[in-house]
Amino acid sequence: MAPTHHRADPWIRHVGPPPADPSARLLCFPHAGGAATAYFPLAAELGGDVDLLAVQYPGRQDRYGEPAIDTVEGLADRIRPQLAAWSDRPLVLFGHSMGAIVAYEVLRWMTSAPGAGPLGLIVSGRRAPGVAWPDAVHRGGDEALIAELRALSGTSSVVLDNPEMLEMILPALRADYHAIETYRHRPGPELTIPVTALVGEEDPKAPVADVKGWEQHTSGAFELRTFPGGHFYLNDRWPAVAGAIRTALAAFGGAAGR
Repeated sequence: MAPTHHRADPWIRHVGPPPADPSARLLCFPHAGGAATAYFPLAAELGGDVDLLAVQYPGRQDRYGEPAIDTVEGLADRIRPQLAAWSDRPLVLFGHSMGAIVAYEVLRWMTSAPGAGPLGLIVSGRRAPGVAWPDAVHRGGDEALIAELRALSGTSSVVLDNPEMLEMILPALRADYHAIETYRHRPGPELTIPVTALVGEEDPKAPVADVKGWEQHTSGAFELRTFPGGHFYLNDRWPAVAGAIRTALAAFGGAAGR
């Protein structure tokens, strides 16, 4: 089957060159303050048979001039309608940290025919949606946000030590932290598709026991996989993360574990 040509999409874009005949599509949702380019290392590891896509939230990189959205529900509502254009191949969603919750909210409120829609969800570095957590970084000023970034080791010191670069990223970062820290799980439909959860064993934001709680949010199969490291464990372990994603894709029926 020849690949479908997709119009330029401000919300969803390819990470790396699109394969000519992909076995599946993996749509990635960035962490708070993150952008689509965060998934370039994953594209390099997955190779050419998986079409890697990423969401670009407004307020960063080529969408810098657009106002950032400061609620999870607002992001999910804007992203959800974009998925249909990318569903001509088996589609799986992947999200790290805040991205895991945004992807979950996109999926749980989708209305589609039985058997249609994404095949599965892979979450990373995020406790289950119903787990309460006293996050309040968004209530502080810029210094609180910067201190949080340093503590989690997910942002280059080149950025953190550059006032001009910080000035560019802080508005979107502040909106993202407001979105994820004010998020509260609402009663409503839960997932029926399989979920795989990945987490660093020393993640201070996502204790393994709380990540296991994702099992309660789907009637489909659930698997938990742990890795050495903290909240941004994946930055040091992209080959292993790519392997876990391939295994999940194969289990979901979207791609062979090649």
